[in-house]
This record gives sequence, C-alpha cells and structure tokens, in this order.
Amino acid sequence: MSQLVTKEAPDFTAKAVMPDNSFEELKLSSYRGKYVVLFFYPLDFTFVCPSEIIAFDQELSKFKEKGAEVIGVSVDSHYTHLAWKETQISKGGIGKIGYPLVSDLDKSIS
Repeated sequence: MSQLVTKEAPDFTAKAVMPDNSFEELKLSSYRGKYVVLFFYPLDFTFVCPSEIIAFDQELSKFKEKGAEVIGVSVDSHYTHLAWKETQISKGGIGKIGYPLVSDLDKSIS
C-alpha cells in the first residue's frame, strides 16, 4: 500500500457533498497541480471514523497552507453524507466539515 503514496490516482467523476452542503459532480482531475489527501472510510454513521474525519477538518487550514486538498470517500450516497454532516457531533454526526465527501455507491472508486 505504501507504494501508492505520491502516485497519481486514476481520475474519477462522482457525486459529492461540498463544504457548503451543495451536491456537485466532483472530478479528481480538477485538482491537478495540487496535492490531494484522498482518504477512504467504510460508512457514515459508524463509530469507527467520525473522530478522524473531524480531525482532518480541524487541521484543514494546515493542509491548505501546504497546498493540499482533502477529499473523503465512502460507499454511502451523497444524501447520507449530507444527513451525517447535518447531524450534531454529540449525536453521532460530523457537523459542518470544510472538504468534500464523495459518494462511491457502486464501489468503482474504492
């Protein structure tokens, strides 16, 4: 797996929930020329990942200072991503995070 770090990821286009909670088609190729932290997690509304997802958001300005963008991907729908963002952290949500969450329902990205 470590052989993939710093390698160019295959391009994809997928529905995503953007930082302002709008839905957009996100193209990985639109990030060309920037570093991208592309991370995958299993499912929304699970106890496994919220703390890491929130931690990425809390450090987002540091990533941006270094010219890096953060993008999360899971096999949930963009509607589920939005619901998770709109759920309070105290109730198992992730709150308003400042980077896109991509829907990979058909598992073609992961």
